[in-house]
Amino acid sequence: MSERIEIIEADITTLDVDAIVNAANSELLPGGGVCGAIHRVAGRRLAEACRAAGPCPTGEARITPGFDLKARRVIHAVGPVWQGGHTGEDSLLAGAYRSSLEIARTHALSSIAFPAISTGIYGFPAERAAGVAVGTVVDFIEKNQQPHRVVLCCFGRASADLHRAALDAVPGAGAWNRPS
Repeated sequence: MSERIEIIEADITTLDVDAIVNAANSELLPGGGVCGAIHRVAGRRLAEACRAAGPCPTGEARITPGFDLKARRVIHAVGPVWQGGHTGEDSLLAGAYRSSLEIARTHALSSIAFPAISTGIYGFPAERAAGVAVGTVVDFIEKNQQPHRVVLCCFGRASADLHRAALDAVPGAGAWNRPS
């Protein structure tokens, strides 16, 4: 278990993993932020594949090929827009992570990398989102063999620190691998 979660600071589009997760909108259309970056690097064929795979409800995910990315696949997870925390946002965000992990398990993908879903233009508070992300990932990998490696890919030190703090709050976290 100690080598199954990594928290890194990087550009998710550069990672050599089986799948990267796109923080997608429900129509799976190219957008800004992480979504726009993934679409730019993957190339035009990704938008075509997304049109065929979409739409996708909030809290769920869909899978496409990775095309020009290093990652073989892209899992498009739709997180919630922050509405103040009283409309099920935590549950929907956890669902986006869990659905992505389940797709990775179903497709026998060994490694998956997540961005901080919903924390950009969707406005989900970053600290709260880190707690939901880490809790959902830990719960899933404790019960499942695949994916073997989960990378929480943070775009900046502040996000990485929030994810590390959330992981440190997990009982027994001292045994987890958290490269800086």
